[in-house]
Amino acid sequence: MNAPNSPLQDTSPASPGGWQNLVTDWSSDRHAFDVPWGKAMMWIFLLSDTFIFSCFLISYMTVRIASTVPWPNPSKVFALNIGGAEVPLILIAIMTFVLISSSGTMAMAVNFAYRRNRVRTAALMFVTAAFGATFVGMQAFEWTKLIVEEGVRPWGNPMGAPQFGSAFFMITGFHGLHVSAGVIYLLIVALRVLRGRYERSGNYQIVEIAGLYWHFVDLVWVFIFALFYLW
Repeated sequence: MNAPNSPLQDTSPASPGGWQNLVTDWSSDRHAFDVPWGKAMMWIFLLSDTFIFSCFLISYMTVRIASTVPWPNPSKVFALNIGGAEVPLILIAIMTFVLISSSGTMAMAVNFAYRRNRVRTAALMFVTAAFGATFVGMQAFEWTKLIVEEGVRPWGNPMGAPQFGSAFFMITGFHGLHVSAGVIYLLIVALRVLRGRYERSGNYQIVEIAGLYWHFVDLVWVFIFALFYLW
C-alpha cells in the first residue's frame, strides 16, 4: 500500500476536462472564443443573411440568363427626365452615394464611441440614420415611378421579361426592409448613448455591433447595384 504522500497518489483536486471547460466558457453568457456574445451573435446573424441574399442574387442571375424574352435595359428603366433629357441611373447613383456615405459616418461613430465621446457618437449615428431614411425615401420614389408610370408589377412587366418585376421587388424590397430596420436600430442605440446609458458600464460595444449590421447592409447594396442596375 502506498504511503499517503507517495508520488504515485495525486491528492490534488481533479482539473476539469476539455469538454467541461468548453461548457463553462459558453455557459458564462459573456464570451465565446474570446468574442463577446453580442458580437458573436451578430456575426452569426449576418452569416445567415449572407446566404439568403446570395440565394436571391443567384436566382436572379439564373432567371435572367434563362429568360427567352428580352430583359429590360436598366439604363432606360431607371432613367429620370431632368430638363427634358433622360438621365440614366441618376437616382440609383445618388442612392448609392448616400448609402456609402453612411458607412463613413457609422465608422466615425464607432471611433468616437471607443473614445467615450457620447455626444459625437450619438450625433454621427443620427446622421447615419438620416442617410438611411433618405435612401429608403428615394427607394419608395423609385417603386412608385415603376408601379404608377411604367406599370411594372411582381407578376408582369410591359417592358420585357415578366420576371423582371418579381426579381426587382423581391431583392430591393428585402434590402429596403433591412435598411429600415437598421434605421430604427441606430436611432434606439443613439438615444441610449446620448442619455448616458452606457456610461455606467463604460462599454460602448453595442455601437460597434450596430456598425457591423450597417456595414453589411451597405455591402449588400454594392452587389445589388452591380448585378441588377449595371448588368
